[in-house]
Amino acid sequence: MNQTTIKQLETELWDAADDLRANSKLTAAEYKDPLLGLVLLRFAQNRFEDAKIEVEKKLPINPRTGKKREANKGDYAGAGAMYIAEKAKYDYLADLPEEENIAEAINNAMKLIEAEYPDLEGILPKSYQEFDDKLLRDLVRVFNKDAVKNAKGDVFGRIYEFFLMKFSMQGAGAQEGGEFFTPPSLVNLIVNFIQPNHGIIHDPACGSGGMFVQTAHFVENHEHKKVNETIRVYGTELKSNNTRLAKMNLAIHGIEGKIIEANSFYTNPHNLTGKCDFVMANPPFNVDKVDGKNKFLADDDRLPFGAPLTGKGTISNGNYLWMQYFHSYLNETGRAGFVMASSATDAGNAEKLIRQKLIETGDVECVVAISNNFFYTRSLPCHVWFFNKGKKKENKDKVLMIDARNVYRKVSTTINDFSDDQLEGLTAIMNSFRSNDLSLRGGTTKQSLENNEWLKTHFPENKYQDVEGLCKIASIEEIVEQDYSLTPGRYVGVKINIDMDFDYKTRMTEIHTELAQLNTEANSLMEQIQSVKL
Repeated sequence: MNQTTIKQLETELWDAADDLRANSKLTAAEYKDPLLGLVLLRFAQNRFEDAKIEVEKKLPINPRTGKKREANKGDYAGAGAMYIAEKAKYDYLADLPEEENIAEAINNAMKLIEAEYPDLEGILPKSYQEFDDKLLRDLVRVFNKDAVKNAKGDVFGRIYEFFLMKFSMQGAGAQEGGEFFTPPSLVNLIVNFIQPNHGIIHDPACGSGGMFVQTAHFVENHEHKKVNETIRVYGTELKSNNTRLAKMNLAIHGIEGKIIEANSFYTNPHNLTGKCDFVMANPPFNVDKVDGKNKFLADDDRLPFGAPLTGKGTISNGNYLWMQYFHSYLNETGRAGFVMASSATDAGNAEKLIRQKLIETGDVECVVAISNNFFYTRSLPCHVWFFNKGKKKENKDKVLMIDARNVYRKVSTTINDFSDDQLEGLTAIMNSFRSNDLSLRGGTTKQSLENNEWLKTHFPENKYQDVEGLCKIASIEEIVEQDYSLTPGRYVGVKINIDMDFDYKTRMTEIHTELAQLNTEANSLMEQIQSVKL
């Protein structure tokens, strides 16, 4: 199934499922988890059936009976599939007679899977009795079409992620969609920049686990290795619903990992300080209710530069707690990439002192400014920061500044993202800086870069150079001059394009004429209003 076909299938399935919800009494939040649960069941059987052939071929023959033994959960785990009991199979549910209680049958299917897989215990949705019987049967049929039944590989992972994105756009199940879903463009930017291809991967604010999923894609597509033999993923998430989404997401994609429901401000549940090869996150911005008097903070080895306390001894903002966590989790060569509120690059007082100390470690590698409208339910701009404890010696006193506020593709009136060319181009800039190789091939094939119109426009000589309004390699001296600000716009400058063919004088005359007419109309309207006797 090619990319175009997959996209068509994603859209077709979403439209069908969303139409059913629109004609029901359910809100998007009430609908989200049960719908994603059905995607899991359908996917689990598809992968089970694919693995069954391989498993049965490898089953040993009992020399006494001359027969193969029964396949078990371990056999299917080795084939990258979940073991599915007969009454947990999607086909069983789809073929259930009309007189049977389908809600009860689906709830039971979820219980059977949880019984086999303790990590999923209490995670899968079991509230299908709240659905109208007809709605539920129609919904089951949506995922029982031939195109879905025959889907192979990671198609269902793609569908799950697509549905998460659509629910995020509707703001389902969270105050803001960004709490459980980070837009793919930002996740891809982080993954492409830090290249998480081995070892321990940690996200201490993991939401629905999207960072882990994209890491798995990176390992499969770039390293051509099996995910669970290459990386180990660990996530922490505060909200119960998001924890369930993340565990389902890992199960959908066949990723082994540990997700713990906990508050990262007051716990370090995985005990990964100094142990991580890669950290990536989209933490909640500007959290203002962290308890500055909590004993855990005073003893937390993840805060080498201290908590960002105000004069009153309180913590008014959690951003610089997160940033210290990300830095402290890294081992001696580890890399981190994370989304952060734009205000953090210039924050003052205690936050400025912490930022200065982070810069002085030499581990701040890059900061990218992102435009508005990358998040689905909020329009605020943000920055993406990158730490690298394995920076080359010659780069220790340098930071790559990228102002990508004018780098985006308009998806709709309210949503922006990166085009493939833009994402590839930004990655080439990062790779060029990291490798100290001025050529812009940096980790990407020469042929693809030669076809990259965005890169050819900004770097016509096919080598890195500081580009006004886009990128600059800032020295520590320049950063000190800017009072330790890490706002890229302060360094890259502003490129002003003047259209020499545009008749500005005539246009200004037209504007003045229009303004005079509007003023006349306004005065006339005011006279009419004042002439009315009360």
